[in-house]
Amino acid sequence: MLSPSSGIGRFSTKSAKVIRFVRKGCTNRPFFHIVVAERRREQFEPVIEQLGSYDPLPNENNEKLVSLNLERIRFWMGNGALVSKPVEQLLGLAGFLPIHPTSYMVAWRNRKAAEKEAEKKESDANSAS
Repeated sequence: MLSPSSGIGRFSTKSAKVIRFVRKGCTNRPFFHIVVAERRREQFEPVIEQLGSYDPLPNENNEKLVSLNLERIRFWMGNGALVSKPVEQLLGLAGFLPIHPTSYMVAWRNRKAAEKEAEKKESDANSAS
């Protein structure tokens, strides 16, 4: 993290609260709660407030389920709570924050992989006939 004097860094030393994921669930079946916690607390220690949840594994309809309390997220961000990078990416995809640059890179890599796979299938079909 950059120092605040650089002009582009965050003032993390002044913020005692952070909005982040807390992992729940069991082995091979993660589930995350989006919480407000003290910045220097461990992941599994008690939290101040739960703001939402995120299920990263797709259900039978190929959907990843997310629930967000945007009013409380807005409240905590207005009171100076920092947002962790994974939560920032999720809020960007939800339309609450601007889309995170990492999300653009992931989409670009997925498109390239899909194009490569389509070219491979096309070349296999041409060589078989």
